[in-house]
Amino acid sequence: MTAPTKPSPDNPAVPAPGSDRDAGHTPSGTALHSPVIGWFDEHARDLPWRRPEAGAWGVMVSEFMLQQTPVNRVLPVYEQWLARWPRPADLAAEAPGEAVRAWGRLGYPRRALRLHGAAAAITERHGGDVPSDHAQLLALPGIGEYTAAAVASFAHGRRHAVLDTNVRRVFARAVTGVRYPPNATTAAERRLARALLPEEEATAARWAAASMELGALVCTARNEACHRCPIAAQCAWRLAGKPEHEGPPRRGQTYAGTDRQVRGRLLAVLREAHTPVPQSALDRVWHEPVQRARALDGLVSDGLVEPLADGRYRLPLS
Repeated sequence: MTAPTKPSPDNPAVPAPGSDRDAGHTPSGTALHSPVIGWFDEHARDLPWRRPEAGAWGVMVSEFMLQQTPVNRVLPVYEQWLARWPRPADLAAEAPGEAVRAWGRLGYPRRALRLHGAAAAITERHGGDVPSDHAQLLALPGIGEYTAAAVASFAHGRRHAVLDTNVRRVFARAVTGVRYPPNATTAAERRLARALLPEEEATAARWAAASMELGALVCTARNEACHRCPIAAQCAWRLAGKPEHEGPPRRGQTYAGTDRQVRGRLLAVLREAHTPVPQSALDRVWHEPVQRARALDGLVSDGLVEPLADGRYRLPLS
């Protein structure tokens, strides 16, 4: 079977003129919407940020926490966070270091500072209510295109293309006919996502959530379950015989021995202490002094740790 060609730059949902792909192997958006949304209606996980009581703030908190972090690790921290800070103003009233402390071991703790900054801006600019307008969301500190689109869509039912890793993988396989999407989101992927959006706003928001869940539960990176996929019969990659990935090798992220691990250990000491910590306490967490100093300098530079004049360290107060 001939391998599928890449989508046309002008219309990524349709093969380029003269391509050798069988046109019947390129599913249209309308052919995908009903089966994927129907599958989602039956199989979607009952997650707290999907419940009506979560509100827009709960959705925003979940989106920050779920970046590069699996659901099972996020759930307990999310519940504790919302119990402590049920509204943006509640978080904004606390020192940013408290956000870092509550972030625990979710990883990438700069997200905690960004979420604190967004909460402060929401309180100052929007009366404490998470805005529904995409442009206003994008103007908040620490919020990029993905998070703005996700909050507008999932919290407010707006029509936006929401492109996370799971959605990109579903579109790459089902429409483009390749195993994996590019390492970074491309303009062609954004055009494809917009071309696949349902016209009706509420349906578009449901489609965004459904395609993301399909990638998370069925069309996974390494163990795709095509026998459970509602669009397997239309999937360009499956119909092409599941060709192997042709790009550079995809390597998993390492953690042991990296600066990230050292930073995590240093932050763990500071999170557990409610008074400033002496240098000697931090020196005990890692045996290699150059790497330890580099990691500590990085934490200070990122605003996650505040050095004091007497040589002690603490989580930031402002």
